[in-house]
Amino acid sequence: MTVDQLPVAGTRQVWRAAGRLVGRERRAVAVVLALNGLAAIAGLVGPWLLGRIIDAITGAHDPAQRHAAVGTVDRLAAVILTMTAASMLLTRYARLVAFRFGERTAARVREEFLDRTLALPAAAVEQASTGDLTARGTTDVSNVAYTLRDAMPDVLLSLVQALVIVVAVVLLDPVLGACGIVSLAGAWGAARWYLRRARAAYLAEGAAHSVLAEELTATATGARTVEALSLAQRRIAAGDDAIAGSRRARLRTLALRTVLYPAVDISYVIPVAGVLLIGGAFYHRSDLGTVVAAALYLRQLAAPLDVVLMWVEELQSSGASFARVEGLADLTEPRPVADAEPADDRIAVTDVRYAYDEGRDVLHGVDLTVRPGERLAVVGASGAGKSTLGRLLAGVDRPRTGSVTVGGVPIADLRPERLREQVVLVTQEYHVFHDSIRGNLLIARPEATDAQLLAALDAVGASWAGNLDTVVGGDALRLDGAQAQQLALARVVLADPHTVILDEATAMLDPATARDAERALAAVLDGRTVIAIAHRLQTAHDADRVAVMDGGAVTESGTHDELVAAGGTYAALWRSWHTAR
Repeated sequence: MTVDQLPVAGTRQVWRAAGRLVGRERRAVAVVLALNGLAAIAGLVGPWLLGRIIDAITGAHDPAQRHAAVGTVDRLAAVILTMTAASMLLTRYARLVAFRFGERTAARVREEFLDRTLALPAAAVEQASTGDLTARGTTDVSNVAYTLRDAMPDVLLSLVQALVIVVAVVLLDPVLGACGIVSLAGAWGAARWYLRRARAAYLAEGAAHSVLAEELTATATGARTVEALSLAQRRIAAGDDAIAGSRRARLRTLALRTVLYPAVDISYVIPVAGVLLIGGAFYHRSDLGTVVAAALYLRQLAAPLDVVLMWVEELQSSGASFARVEGLADLTEPRPVADAEPADDRIAVTDVRYAYDEGRDVLHGVDLTVRPGERLAVVGASGAGKSTLGRLLAGVDRPRTGSVTVGGVPIADLRPERLREQVVLVTQEYHVFHDSIRGNLLIARPEATDAQLLAALDAVGASWAGNLDTVVGGDALRLDGAQAQQLALARVVLADPHTVILDEATAMLDPATARDAERALAAVLDGRTVIAIAHRLQTAHDADRVAVMDGGAVTESGTHDELVAAGGTYAALWRSWHTAR
């Protein structure tokens, strides 16, 4: 998978997901449909009674009939006012129920997206475009939520109204009803033309937005690198290209609307004109009131159809957004789970080979055993395969061939909660949530007391974090790299796993602070297994054993003194590092 290959859900998958969401709110949807139906029926009474009023007035030829007609008009007008008020109240209550349904469903969409994002395999997250994930989690989720909250009530109400109006016209006069329906063929044809092209256009627009978000995110994140290497013009050019691509995609969807809307507007006039012409031609078989009522009904039909067509763009846009949001489900397939429990805490790597994206192997027949409670340092030049081995040891990735087991059970097959009781991987990448220090730490151990939180901070030398209620991250207190990494290490202390893999975990700390943090962490994890992957060879000096990697294989293994005495790769690394100090 590459950054351009985050999956997009197919049409059937999107419909199934929508059906699942609606199915969880069946009662609310039924109430909305019922209320909208009653409101539509109440709204149809007015034109029909207006037709009866016209018939009553045109049929009154003498004073007595005119006097009776006045009473009829008064009564029918009162009924029209009553039914109009009833329609308004029913519509208002239907919207209230629909908005509540939309808010609950939108919340579920957001929660499912967050759950799926957190459940993504680490490899998928690392290879995916940050901009794409960001766009899906912000713009796309917001589009779906907006549609569920605002468009759904309007569309449901309008569709029910349109259906009731069409049925009413047909029942009023089948000939006039058929004329009106046939006259709507233009709107139907324009809508079909639009819908055949809209999904692909809106998916392309969403992809273009993701590319733009990725370019902006990469430029902002690497601002210092851009400045240091004088890459400003190159980044500006890349941004301009992304903006141009986004503009082209947006203009494509705009062009589709410029065809749809005029065609539909013209289609509204044709049914009314057709009914009046047919009604006039067949006046001898249709009462004037019936013709007027049918014309008013069809004119009334323009309002709900206008609403539906107004939301067509949003529905297509949100449909494409929903497809992108649901696409993450394809990356969160349940992983194999081992039923067996590890017999002990021994980690064994046996003849492991591994390749990224089905390319060439970066690990070649690695064999390594990590004893419980051992402090193992893995060292080697950049590109030797240290971090890749760390990911396999943590169960993040699976070996192409060979096995990585703990207590005889494949690490990658352990249940997530059981895996984290065994192994935790701590890298030089860290994140500080916009929350209090307490909130940032409770992520690792929700039931921890304040005393335990303070002890964890003290264990990693975070003397600056005296007040647990201090808000950090975002626009609050900004932590420097060393402080943020200490906070991450404190989470490890609280999680208290059996094995901790430190992949350059103290790289952001100055040498003195890093050494203090490593010693403090080792003291807290006394009796646990610590695997440290580091370029700073002082870590190897303090370890029980050192494994040296070169070219994707373990080439040396032993204590610091043994390897220095052997005069091999490690000895050369030690001399070089010691001299550089």
